[in-house]
Amino acid sequence: MALLQELFQSPSTVTLLVALLLFLVFWLLSTNRSWGKEPPGPRPLPLIGNLLQLDLKRLDLSLWRLSKTYGSVFTVHFGPKKVVVLTGFKTVKEALVNHAVEFGEREITPIFYDFNEGHGVLFSNGDSWKEMRRFALSTLRDLGMGKRGSEEKIIEEIHYMSEVFENFKGEPFDTLQVVNYSVSNIISSIVYGNRFNYDDPQFQRMVIMANESIRLTGSPAIQLYNMFPRLGPWLKDWITLKKDIESNKEQVKGLVKNLQETLNAEDRRCLVDSFLIRQQEIKKSREQESSYYHEKNLIITVSDLFAAGTDTTATTLRWGLLLMAKYPHIQDRVQEELDRVIVGRQTRVEDRRNLPYTDAVTHEIQRLANIAPMSLPHITSCDVVFQGYHIKKGTTVIPLLTSVLYDESEWETPHTFIPGHFLDDQGRFRKRDAFMPFSAGRRVCPGESLARMELFLFFTSLLQKFRFTPPPGVSESDLDLTPVVGVTLNPYPQKLCALIRR
Repeated sequence: MALLQELFQSPSTVTLLVALLLFLVFWLLSTNRSWGKEPPGPRPLPLIGNLLQLDLKRLDLSLWRLSKTYGSVFTVHFGPKKVVVLTGFKTVKEALVNHAVEFGEREITPIFYDFNEGHGVLFSNGDSWKEMRRFALSTLRDLGMGKRGSEEKIIEEIHYMSEVFENFKGEPFDTLQVVNYSVSNIISSIVYGNRFNYDDPQFQRMVIMANESIRLTGSPAIQLYNMFPRLGPWLKDWITLKKDIESNKEQVKGLVKNLQETLNAEDRRCLVDSFLIRQQEIKKSREQESSYYHEKNLIITVSDLFAAGTDTTATTLRWGLLLMAKYPHIQDRVQEELDRVIVGRQTRVEDRRNLPYTDAVTHEIQRLANIAPMSLPHITSCDVVFQGYHIKKGTTVIPLLTSVLYDESEWETPHTFIPGHFLDDQGRFRKRDAFMPFSAGRRVCPGESLARMELFLFFTSLLQKFRFTPPPGVSESDLDLTPVVGVTLNPYPQKLCALIRR
């Protein structure tokens, strides 16, 4: 006690203590805005986090409901993992566009690391991702993605699709297979240099497995696996998915091998050729980036593009046909505009500007279908203070696209199919900032321009030739808009009739 009194009576000791106290106060004040002020959220339970408050079958809706309580930036625990959820157009745009670098990394969940190991363009980060994305985008552009070359491929494929529709002679059928095959052939012609016949068993397996993989990846069982990876060997969906992915890789290797055997550096037929030629050039020059041009990156990049290029557009188109059968008055207006403006010829992309109602319908299909409700998860590349909250580096972030496409402050009637969302008072098409089905920022869908072209041309061409109705004995109100949940939201399996228009 005497020693303490002596210390505090010493001027130098008092000065030192005051200085330390002031430093501590200054440090706390300067860091208080970020230190300890994390986004709010429901209190998690040990190990299981907030699972009892979440519906894994429609996780996007569960998260959206939580945002009503905790705000547009909140924390939720998927098992032991902390996740920050962003909701509403303004918040999602601010994060992905205005803070593109901070929120621009991709989270590679256990299931995707199992199969991709950080390669490819969808589930990779760092220099490898930058190089593969740059290569993919530049090559797709060189091969005519979103340009006249792609348009001709789509128009050619429309003829094959229409033949299949005609062969049903107005009888009810499920649009799943033929639409998936047709759309898949567009990305196949770009990636592999040719289309496949619809009855080709190898092609059928590729498309079926790609669709099944996307469905299983979003299943509740795989979501549990991502939270608790040790469960893998006991989950049927994980075992099935693993077999499908490995089988798909072997098929891709076979197709690549065939192209490699006939490779001609003077005649680039497809994306695979461009990759192989680049690989050869790098080996000759011994460039540093050669480490990215290896077989795994090729196989996984091709698989990424094939799966994404098939599922998203095919799913949206199937939603479009279902919605036309369910809302015949809207189908009537689309066909009236097509008949009046196009007068029986093949539609072209340039016709879009003269078809404002049809353009509005295709946009409203994408908005209401909401096929990628949670986008793909991001992670923060560094510590970031966002809307007053501190989010640590490496935090998983979900930009909830459901909350953007159904944002009540942006859309007049967000839960109703109304093409007028994209029309002004004079019936002219109007762009909407909150239309964000392809996400935004650094991770925006690389195939957006191709997907928009495909949807417009397939949709308009089919509606020129066919009228879509429910099967006999089924009313429009009976058609079910409840989605089948996976990574993407697919229409519930049900049959339609395609009646040839006279």
